[in-house]
Amino acid sequence: MKKNKLLKALAVIGASVLTIGMLAGCGSVASESTETPAATEGTAEQTETPVAEEGGQYIVMGTNAEFEPFEYRDGDNIVGFDVEIAKAIAAKTGKELKIEDMSFDTLIVGLNNEQMDFIAAGMSVTEERKTQVDFSEPYFKSKQMIIVKADDDSITSAEGLVGKKVGVQLGTTGDLFVSGTDGVEVVQFDKAPLAVMDLKNGKVDAVVIDAEPAKKLVEGQSDIKVLDVPFIEEEYAIAVKKGDAELLSTINEVIKELKENGEYDKIYGQFFDSAE
Repeated sequence: MKKNKLLKALAVIGASVLTIGMLAGCGSVASESTETPAATEGTAEQTETPVAEEGGQYIVMGTNAEFEPFEYRDGDNIVGFDVEIAKAIAAKTGKELKIEDMSFDTLIVGLNNEQMDFIAAGMSVTEERKTQVDFSEPYFKSKQMIIVKADDDSITSAEGLVGKKVGVQLGTTGDLFVSGTDGVEVVQFDKAPLAVMDLKNGKVDAVVIDAEPAKKLVEGQSDIKVLDVPFIEEEYAIAVKKGDAELLSTINEVIKELKENGEYDKIYGQFFDSAE
């Protein structure tokens, strides 16, 4: 029975999501801001009140820079696949890009509080999130994966999570997948690397996270591995505030242009295996 409930959870994951606003209400999260000229990488600079001002010189991207290769820190810079797309959006609007880095589960609240103009954070499109934001056309496909100890043969599929302690990043669809599933003890983390650290230290039995970050997190690690298990496929899109039709149209134009002129493939090649 527990296994059947787990499989049912897989079938409905695409139509459900955690209520981001409720999660964010659990506590305040400090944020960091990075100013980035539209065509160059930026240097992290702390700001007291990073607010997106209409008509100003900046366009503000909200993200969680703990999601390599989509957004992550390289020294003082925030870089990644999503950052390159955001630079193209900034160039299209004729503004400079500023990056607002905060906890993933607070991003939608931050967007609706006008702390940013758009969210680019490897955010999956879900029906619940559609009630809170407007999404661009999808720009990337992903799926959820399981990370386990390299010598652990007790977990070989999603069913193997029953009876285990599983780490997830708070507010993600991986969190949704595991939470509410009978027989699974969920441990939520603000950052995915913290979940993997607890896996390596034996404090959790597995970690569920998006495919590309999962690959990066196990890269060069001999004691953990990603299971070759096909999970439900998801689509990432860029989120804007409800009713911001002008910015949404601009973002969709940029995504279309990047794909048509070959720039998307060039950006992809910087951060992913081109054979994928």
